Amino acid sequence: MSTAESITATGRRKTAVARVHMRPGSGTITVNHKPMEEFFPTVALQNNLLEPLQVTQQPNDWDLTVTTNGGGVTGQVGAVRLAIARALLKNNEELRATLREHGLLTRDSRKKERKKAGQPGARKRFQFSKR
Repeated sequence: MSTAESITATGRRKTAVARVHMRPGSGTITVNHKPMEEFFPTVALQNNLLEPLQVTQQPNDWDLTVTTNGGGVTGQVGAVRLAIARALLKNNEELRATLREHGLLTRDSRKKERKKAGQPGARKRFQFSKR
């Protein structure tokens, strides 16, 4: 694939969805029209998002434009992380082993369990009284 054009990929986690547009550049990351540092304020979230780029030793090779919605901040970071890994893979198939080794291509399928009828939550039960 030629690197001159934009590469697009989608990632999901919980109820969050992220779409990443990746093009060669200087490492600028924009999330929902804001700098990454402003949208994801903590260093832990930022490191989690940047992991696919750091693992493949390409932290400043790409400009990323990210659109994300749904879920919370952690779910959105997980979705963006998966989308970045998928976009890198579209660009260079040889990175598959490295990304797979670090668990970056596996979609985290865990979601909130639904509330069941006749009880207060998904697993919680009302207090049992023997008499």
